[in-house]
Amino acid sequence: MTFLLRHERSLLLLATLLVLLGSGWQPHDRATWWLEVAPVLIALPILLATHHRHPLTPLLYRLLFLHGVILMVGGHYTYARVPLGFWFADWFDLTRNHYDRLGHLAQGFVPALLAREILLRATPLRGAGWIWLLVTAVALAVSALYELLEWAVALISAEAAESFLAMQGDVWDTQWDIFLALIGALLAQWLCGRQHDRELARLRQRSITNPSPQSAPEKH
Repeated sequence: MTFLLRHERSLLLLATLLVLLGSGWQPHDRATWWLEVAPVLIALPILLATHHRHPLTPLLYRLLFLHGVILMVGGHYTYARVPLGFWFADWFDLTRNHYDRLGHLAQGFVPALLAREILLRATPLRGAGWIWLLVTAVALAVSALYELLEWAVALISAEAAESFLAMQGDVWDTQWDIFLALIGALLAQWLCGRQHDRELARLRQRSITNPSPQSAPEKH
């Protein structure tokens, strides 16, 4: 267990790369795969470039990994064809594949924790009310931006939009997506807030005890 905790970030990186390779192996639709995994391809280099100077909490790294897995699995099958969604539909006698609902719940949950961490570390904000409000607003903004991206894809290519949007005939799909992102953002703060605060405190303590070379005072 000690080994796993000590090398957790490296193991999460390795697991992400393996899932990414598996996701990219003969996906159902290559264009949709690129669109779905684009957030992973953008975030991964940023996390690698900042993990020494600006490390995140272990909780956030784990959640980012899980969110990445959801995106990469959805990219491989397309959201409307993920087997897990079909199994869920069979168990609960549903009329559609709800895997995309899971994706949009995560789209609120994980960005909310990321926004919370940035706000608590980079701003003087400490009041719970303001943090809840701003974190929720950021999560909703991310969700709205994603819906605009889906709209842009639909305007460019109706064929690509069919797989990317995964509306499955639901005229209220966009509203459901944003609503689930809102629920995800609220759940993230409610379920993970205390653990997140503890990990942030440990991170601050380590930064004081072992300051990074960039933050160390220059010697004359």
